[in-house]
Amino acid sequence: MQQSVDLIGRILIAVLFILAGIGKIENPSGTMQYIASGGLPLPMAAYIVAVLIEVGGSILLVLGWQTRAVAAIMALFSLVTALAFHNNFADHGQQINFLKNLAIAGGLLHLVAFGAGALSLDHRLAQRGASHATA
Repeated sequence: MQQSVDLIGRILIAVLFILAGIGKIENPSGTMQYIASGGLPLPMAAYIVAVLIEVGGSILLVLGWQTRAVAAIMALFSLVTALAFHNNFADHGQQINFLKNLAIAGGLLHLVAFGAGALSLDHRLAQRGASHATA
């Protein structure tokens, strides 16, 4: 049961990021304008980094490969995004998005602390390494 819950949790976090990344791929100029409006430097570089983190990170989370490192990067990304783009607390929608990003970062930090679980490449590779060490 826990194995399935670990995998489902990773998939649910990944869905949000992969959909956001696909949206960025579909509208690169609008995304770069939005990045620039947040005051971030180098909108094109930030755009590329965001797509890599959102799409690439999502795939790696679902696979459970390098989960702790990927989750740490994605948690930091979520915090930076909250601070840069959802910091107008007078706007209730922005306040909710800020808190949503904090909650996502919290879930990702849970993955940093405990890893991906048994249904992951991380677990499979660790088992393979352990069996080779005892041989």
